[in-house]
Amino acid sequence: MTPAVAADAADSRETSRREEILQTAEALIATSGLRTSLQEIAKAAGILTGSLYHHFDSKEALLIELIRRYHGELTQVGEDGLRRLDADDSASVDDRVVELGSAIAHCAVRNRAGLQMSFYEAPTESAELVELLAQRPQTVQDAMVQTLRAGRWSGYLRPDLELGPLADRMCQSMLHVGLDVIRRDAEPDEVAAMLARIMLDGLAGRIVDDAELDSSPAMTSADSIIATWAISDSKPVADRTAHIRAAALKVFGRKGFEVTTIRDIAAAAQLNPATVHRVIGSKDELLASIMHAFGEKTSTASIAVLESDSTSIEKLDALIWIHINAVLQFPDEWKIQLAWMRQSPPDNPDPGHAFGLMMEWLERLLAAGIADGDIRIDAADLALLSRCVMDVLWMPESIIRELGPRPALVLARDTVIRGIVRREA
Repeated sequence: MTPAVAADAADSRETSRREEILQTAEALIATSGLRTSLQEIAKAAGILTGSLYHHFDSKEALLIELIRRYHGELTQVGEDGLRRLDADDSASVDDRVVELGSAIAHCAVRNRAGLQMSFYEAPTESAELVELLAQRPQTVQDAMVQTLRAGRWSGYLRPDLELGPLADRMCQSMLHVGLDVIRRDAEPDEVAAMLARIMLDGLAGRIVDDAELDSSPAMTSADSIIATWAISDSKPVADRTAHIRAAALKVFGRKGFEVTTIRDIAAAAQLNPATVHRVIGSKDELLASIMHAFGEKTSTASIAVLESDSTSIEKLDALIWIHINAVLQFPDEWKIQLAWMRQSPPDNPDPGHAFGLMMEWLERLLAAGIADGDIRIDAADLALLSRCVMDVLWMPESIIRELGPRPALVLARDTVIRGIVRREA
């Protein structure tokens, strides 16, 4: 073997080992979150920790590489989607949306760690990581906009829709296939196709306008409960425990529960770490109290809607409105709840338990709506339909803040209730 051939072989082994480490880190972080240590990654990869440092000099460097891979794959998905649009005019709009959505979903499943990290601010002070996590998947959104524009030109899609927010909404929903509680054991293609079907066709068995939905008993019930949230949140912080809880909530929402330390909470509360520990006990106990209050508020509103004298579609619409207001008023709690959507959630069971109950209620609501014809969708797998509907009921925070609550509700109605495909009146 010549020196050049030997050097090439050594380089190939190095590249292969580096890729193996990245794949191992991806799987562990996707399952257990950023609490995963370099020692755990090295052990799972079958190497010594010192050997891992040969490839990545810090955990920060490894995280940067995972995010780069995630963004690179998303960009490639977008570029491939645009090339297919230019090359083939024969495919239907439905097929194009499903094909692009499936590619986004597969990318999200392959990069679950990168997807989860994108929900929070950088866990370190690295300017590069901060910048990477702030980037939006522009190329893939451009591909979705062009796909939808082709559908509008053909007359298949409704002409009154604003394509930018719509494409953003559809892309984010497809990325959520990478969340374990949404996909469960289903294939990414299957989940993406169901999400596309909901957003294209809508769930309502007939055309419903905003005025009808606005005046439903379900919406009245939702508004009455939402109004109490503003009253309770306007009360001043009365004691040190409440002050620490409010500070912890902000830090948990920014950084994620697992990488937040008592020192982080103490700094945010401008208190000594020993004082914080003495007042609130463990970090887990603090999280439990925060999320229990959040779960009670959203569950009370949801129960009021579900018990109202309304159709299944009207109840789904009111649940969307509850979620929009919850994201606006409790953004940190919502970000914290995202941690429960992975394979191995945090140990505290309360938010996960509330999520399970909501899934049971939603499945019963959808079954009843399908049985009476209020909901029009072929649901051979009701559990999968329920998980997909649960996802689209939550409008992404970035869209709510960009559009405002009322336009976000209209967009949600277009992508969940009415569908974006042109219907005959």
